[in-house]
Amino acid sequence: MEDFKDKNSIFSKRVKAGKRTYFFDVRSTKSNDYFLTITESTKKFEDGNYVKSKIFLYKEDFNKFTEALNETIKHVKSELLPEYNFDEFTRRDFDSDQHQHPTE
Repeated sequence: MEDFKDKNSIFSKRVKAGKRTYFFDVRSTKSNDYFLTITESTKKFEDGNYVKSKIFLYKEDFNKFTEALNETIKHVKSELLPEYNFDEFTRRDFDSDQHQHPTE
């Protein structure tokens, strides 16, 4: 997981995950309120373009979202795949273009 800032965010984290990259960006509204965007970016190898999916998460939903996410991950790890080694994929990827999203 890496810290970086793009031109429109206040705080950002990038998670490189194989063929996908996830961006967690804190942004502000015109009225100085804050929200989170979660972006999944996947490069299409046929044409080199990026396919992006984005979720907007607002502060009033943070607790419900993290609670549901944690509960869901816990269920998969403990009930569905208890023998699986999830740490197998834990690593940090660093590269030189860590300050910008792929071309939008």
